[in-house]
Amino acid sequence: MLFQDIIGQDFIKTHLKQSVNSGRIPHAQLFVGPTGSGTLPMAIAYAQYILCKNRGEDNNTGDATCNLKFEKLAHPDLHFVFPVSSNDKVKKHPVSDLFLDQWRGFVSQTPYGSLFNWYQQLGIENKQGQIGVDEAEIIVKKLSLKSFEGGYKVMIIWMAEKMNIAAANKLLKLVEEPPKDALFLLIAEREEQIINTVLSRCQVLYFKALRESEITGYLQHKHGLDQTLAKKIAHQSHGNLNKALHLLNEDDNEEIFEQWFITWVRSAFKAKGNASVIQDLITWSDEIAKTGRETQKRYLRYCSHFFRQALLMNYKATPLVFIETKTANFSLEKFAPYIHGANIEQIHKAIDEATYHIERNGNAKIILLDLSMQLTRYLHQKEV
Repeated sequence: MLFQDIIGQDFIKTHLKQSVNSGRIPHAQLFVGPTGSGTLPMAIAYAQYILCKNRGEDNNTGDATCNLKFEKLAHPDLHFVFPVSSNDKVKKHPVSDLFLDQWRGFVSQTPYGSLFNWYQQLGIENKQGQIGVDEAEIIVKKLSLKSFEGGYKVMIIWMAEKMNIAAANKLLKLVEEPPKDALFLLIAEREEQIINTVLSRCQVLYFKALRESEITGYLQHKHGLDQTLAKKIAHQSHGNLNKALHLLNEDDNEEIFEQWFITWVRSAFKAKGNASVIQDLITWSDEIAKTGRETQKRYLRYCSHFFRQALLMNYKATPLVFIETKTANFSLEKFAPYIHGANIEQIHKAIDEATYHIERNGNAKIILLDLSMQLTRYLHQKEV
């Protein structure tokens, strides 16, 4: 993975190159950015720049053999850790090394892919992966050994917020006092979920969502789209290249999410003072609860975005509205007046709490039904 292959984030590219060229490489760094912003490919490009002694704009002027190893993600001093769970092939004690073939395929095909895409690759959509204490023990062993090629040993930990407390505590001393020439590159989307003792020992770099112009240019040059279609997809992707590619391939699940959302808000609106409609909300909760927890969390994030878009529409900030509904007999313009300053914070708080409890393996039926009851009240609140 070369710097030239990464879309946007030019300031971070320049900063990382300068840190290497000046010989000032922090031993523990945390890349924080939203899905589809390029944190993982940037970490790999950075590791390649260091290990292969690449220099210049193209980042490929160093050791040719080393660069070839990176193309296959098979450099002996490059190590990966990522969330895993047991599946049909790995029944117990799952660790990253047991899934390296799937991981290399995933990164090669979808370097901007999401955690949900990774779980799909493993066939564990109904489970929640983690980075556990078994993984931490392997990290300690790997970094205690000398590097194969006499330089840095790079440990990339993707979705570091999925590291449980036992694993984080076991790695704490290693992050604080790493072996000679050991480099930790942690990648996360939610910085607040990483324990403070680890977080405080990392230099943090923040990635922004990609600009529409960057995604538009990528879709035009890499996928041959005309400017009009590329702009439309880029606008709907909201700075997320992974979402843009799913929109391009029409496999992003947004159509079914839209159907679930519209059924939900219509039923919730009618339920006030009408007990018979409660059964519709129970049926809706049952349907969503049958899906995997990752799908439930993705759907709730979709709901948050939808409500935010309705708020923007209500307050005439139409240039910022990127959602285009496909359901007949539903108009975002007509729905928007029900979402306003008097209820948006309560709605988002209720959704965040529901997501929190689902992440912690709460009963999805009860959580979603409770959320529906709250929405019934909030939709009828009047704007002051």
